[in-house]
Amino acid sequence: MSASNTNRPDVINSSEAAEPVGAYPHARRVGNLLFLSGIGPRERGRKDIPGVTLAEDGSIADYDIEVQTLSVFRNVRAILAAAGTTWENIVDVQVFLTNMKQDFPVFNRLYAEHFTHVQATRTTIQIDCLPTPIAVELKIIATVPS
Repeated sequence: MSASNTNRPDVINSSEAAEPVGAYPHARRVGNLLFLSGIGPRERGRKDIPGVTLAEDGSIADYDIEVQTLSVFRNVRAILAAAGTTWENIVDVQVFLTNMKQDFPVFNRLYAEHFTHVQATRTTIQIDCLPTPIAVELKIIATVPS
């Protein structure tokens, strides 16, 4: 897992996490804090999205929130590693779900399995849609050891 800095030491991009869908880095480091951009379940170098079945018009026909959530977690881990930190250093998580009623129970179970020992603060918000046909995205703040 490597970090490319685009000529700025505070810009972090993982060579293993999915490519950003816009003109932004995976993360920025400010002092010992790391701010991750919104991270979804896409996989690097792939057009399909884990756990998503698209209709002919490009809309979501069906999705598996568990598959998507676990893929998001893998992307977050890759970005943290590229920045020189770990999952255990996550301090704040913002969760964006497109269907709170349907997806929250599964997401919350997976979150508990992966975050109980971390004890990060968390906010979970339902939104109408995300920029790509996904159902979950995380925004993370972590610390980076000196």
